[in-house]
Amino acid sequence: MRVLIPLALATALASPAAAQWRAVEKVETYAISGATGRELYDSIGERGPKLGPTRAIAHTNFKLTWQRRYVPKGGACTLVAARPKLVITYLVPKPAGPLPAAARARWETFIAGIEAHERVHGDMIKDLVHEIERVSVGLTAENDPGCTKVRADLQQRLAALSQAQRQRSRDFDRDEMSDGGNVHRLILGLIGGG
Repeated sequence: MRVLIPLALATALASPAAAQWRAVEKVETYAISGATGRELYDSIGERGPKLGPTRAIAHTNFKLTWQRRYVPKGGACTLVAARPKLVITYLVPKPAGPLPAAARARWETFIAGIEAHERVHGDMIKDLVHEIERVSVGLTAENDPGCTKVRADLQQRLAALSQAQRQRSRDFDRDEMSDGGNVHRLILGLIGGG
């Protein structure tokens, strides 16, 4: 049986933009010291990544670039393809040396929970990229032979999406770090207070 695929669909399927993308995820560490949970946590406070005036336990950062293809036709311009390249980097603490058995058990529970927390931030970033794809591909501006209007429209949409993702991330952190929240419990478990 032979199946005929329309030329436009065949071209789209063959293009790199139609291929599935996958985020590159990396874990980087910063060294901390201590032999007890309390000492490890104090070291995080001294050496953790600076976020504004405070230090964090861990941090998720990303670099996002795009390959976009705009096609002018009949005076209009359409964004026909948008292929992301996404690199997510998780920065987490790591003891510089071996830990005593009791501290090691507490540490393993703590760091597993912190890494899981940071991966949620990574998932939010991936969600953002999928949403950008959704609103980008097919975006058209009339009377735009130079494709400047469609680019300006896209930038406005991206700014709103970015703000929404940042707010979602802040809300998640607020819940996780509040009294009784997941990160709060992980800290108490590490230092022996819960």
